[in-house]
Amino acid sequence: MSTSYDALAARFARANRVDEASGWLHWDQSVTMPPGGASARAEQLAALAEISHELIASDITGDLLAKAEAEGASSAEDPWRAANFREMQRNYLMTTAIPADLVGALSRAKNLSETAWRVARPASDFALALPAFTELVKLVREEASALGEALGLSPYNALLEQYDPGRRIADIEPVFDDLRTFLGDTIPEIVERQKTWGEGRAIKAPVAAQREAAQGLLKSIGFDFDHGRLDDSLHPFSTGTPDDARITARWNPDDALTGMMAVLHEAGHAAYTRGQPLDWRGQPVGDDAGMAVHESQSLSYEMQAGRTAAMSRYLAKLLSDAAGADITGEAVSQSLLKVSPGYIRVDADEATYPLHVILRFELEQALISGELAPADLPAAWNQRVVESLALDPPDDRNGCLQDIHWYDGAFGYFPTYTLGAMAAAQLFRAASDSIGADDLHGALAKGDYAPLTAWMRDNVHGMGRIYPSSNDLLQAATGAPLSSDAFKAHIKARYLS
Repeated sequence: MSTSYDALAARFARANRVDEASGWLHWDQSVTMPPGGASARAEQLAALAEISHELIASDITGDLLAKAEAEGASSAEDPWRAANFREMQRNYLMTTAIPADLVGALSRAKNLSETAWRVARPASDFALALPAFTELVKLVREEASALGEALGLSPYNALLEQYDPGRRIADIEPVFDDLRTFLGDTIPEIVERQKTWGEGRAIKAPVAAQREAAQGLLKSIGFDFDHGRLDDSLHPFSTGTPDDARITARWNPDDALTGMMAVLHEAGHAAYTRGQPLDWRGQPVGDDAGMAVHESQSLSYEMQAGRTAAMSRYLAKLLSDAAGADITGEAVSQSLLKVSPGYIRVDADEATYPLHVILRFELEQALISGELAPADLPAAWNQRVVESLALDPPDDRNGCLQDIHWYDGAFGYFPTYTLGAMAAAQLFRAASDSIGADDLHGALAKGDYAPLTAWMRDNVHGMGRIYPSSNDLLQAATGAPLSSDAFKAHIKARYLS
């Protein structure tokens, strides 16, 4: 006999299908859509956002939740069913906090701002993005205030809740302050030690050869091309479903490893997407555990495994075969492990990367609070880069236009990159202990990620959202909640041992 819970499950599954359709339209916009389609696409995505919002925020959903609670859904014997009901309640609370007209306006503003960014970034002219960006920031502030009021949180903490449930500014700031101090002491020591390497040389290869090598890399690590694909885009990203996981990369003929690392990074996201529990497909509990965990998967693939000596030798062989060149594992390793502050976050080395994230974390808080006006972002950005990295960005393309995220409305997302890096260190250490370091690195020497992926499937991917927070998931997988200890130990071991 059908219950209120079953009716809810059908309703959430339908909303999930609408959201998946939105994801495919966004993929098309980023990869294949001609520029002239932007306005129509903004309206299409706004319409789908409003439909999805209506399905969850409806009074029907609220009535069903009340009835399901009375029927005992929250105390179901099946822990997955109980967790799914918990996530339904959370989704309903967050969805009803945002008025329907604001949902549509936000969707349109995000698409128009992203479209403006795609013009402004190649031109290195922030002024081209500013009008649409200003409108978007205004609407995000409204969203943050509405969410905060419903959840009893400050506006920025409410935005964090969308990306890493349960995490707050008060949790992040002490960890970031500790990391900033640690890296301030450690980076000069690493740089001094690496002086014997000389200037180091980027690995050059034609773009066609890089694509060929990337295809080989994806096959070796276990990417399933029957359920996924690789394409080009202005900013690398991953999207999709357990049936169809898509990744993109961009290529630099003067530095082939930037493209290869982007492929590994996005493949880590895709592995998580493909590994989510199929029995709960379309239900809230079957979703990922938040972006800090998602980034832990991409960074496990790219940073933890991808920059080992074993993988450096494998990457050297792939690029040598594709480019018809003699590229050594040592050259690849030194290029990947060279620590040197730079302007671009996605190309940053492992040690300086958190500094890029911390400055964004601080700037986006100021944007949301109103302390920083959108028009003043370039100057504030450049000042923070000077303070954090001792560099002065030469232009907007290497400055505040380099990332898509703010121009797509993703405020509260950036902290998850460094939270994810810390989680990746924790998870990779636990995986290595479980698999055996020799066996894991032996597989990596052949470009084989199967042992690592299998461990992640059992301990992360297949867990969906059964745990209330990412800390609970990490506790179960590694024996401890998130901390910077494993990351700091990893940096010392890789760069100073």
